[in-house]
Amino acid sequence: MTSVSIIIVNFNTKDILKNCLDNLNKVSASSQVIVVDNASTDGSSEMVSETFPKVKLISLRKNKGFSGGANEGLKQASGKYILYLGSDAFPKEKVIEGIVNYLEKNEDVGVATCRLILRDKTEDKDAHRGLPTAWTSVTHFSGLDKKFKGSKIFDRYFMGYKDFSKEQEIDLCISHFMFIRKNVFDKIGNWDEKFFVYGEDVDLCYRVKSAGYKIMYLPQFEALHYKGVSVGIRKESSDITKASEETKKKMRSETTRAMAIFYKKHYSKHYPKLLTGLVVLGVLVLSKLRQSKK
Repeated sequence: MTSVSIIIVNFNTKDILKNCLDNLNKVSASSQVIVVDNASTDGSSEMVSETFPKVKLISLRKNKGFSGGANEGLKQASGKYILYLGSDAFPKEKVIEGIVNYLEKNEDVGVATCRLILRDKTEDKDAHRGLPTAWTSVTHFSGLDKKFKGSKIFDRYFMGYKDFSKEQEIDLCISHFMFIRKNVFDKIGNWDEKFFVYGEDVDLCYRVKSAGYKIMYLPQFEALHYKGVSVGIRKESSDITKASEETKKKMRSETTRAMAIFYKKHYSKHYPKLLTGLVVLGVLVLSKLRQSKK
């Protein structure tokens, strides 16, 4: 099997991280596994060093966010392919090997992801998303995508007009299960550390597509995804997260901060200044609304 480096960026998910590493021992024992711990205070680093001596552990003294941790892991990766995996994601058997074989046969594909299944057995739609243009964002946050499901005009946020029972080219996938050729980074650069958490995967996928690579969704391969355990603000994992109130508050802020960073970086030069101003204003309003939630 062609070499794979699996990089897990962890923050205070010790127990679930242990389950994740136990699963990797079963489904991909030959892969290089790298855990980058973002200054956790729950004993995550100690657990990894004591229980999984073969895992390459990088213990950061400061929380550098996902992007910073992802870059630190990349420095130590020896594989031809990199799998960025959430500590709350659990690939099934033969998934990693299967995607590597797919990439070996499809050299125009720079990034691939699999079907992600939530604990309630439903699909995690964040595994296949469209780029967040101004129109796509408006239709999503206004609820028009739900009202006009399957419409290529309105249902673009999760690309709901495509048949995701089949392989599909997509615009972006989330960093909790992102297979990427290591040499792609040579062309597009590393993760942008201006994105602390949220938006970093959108930015990376945008640059991957801009470099001429395809991003593929491969539903024949599956992984369980608890979703949001470390950030603490997702309803899918609200019963198992141990995130502090301080962490939750910061994460709510980061969701909208990431939107503004991405828009200014990639879209502001393509749209009129008036529209850019309205988008930024909308992001500020959304930020206030999210911060008001408990």
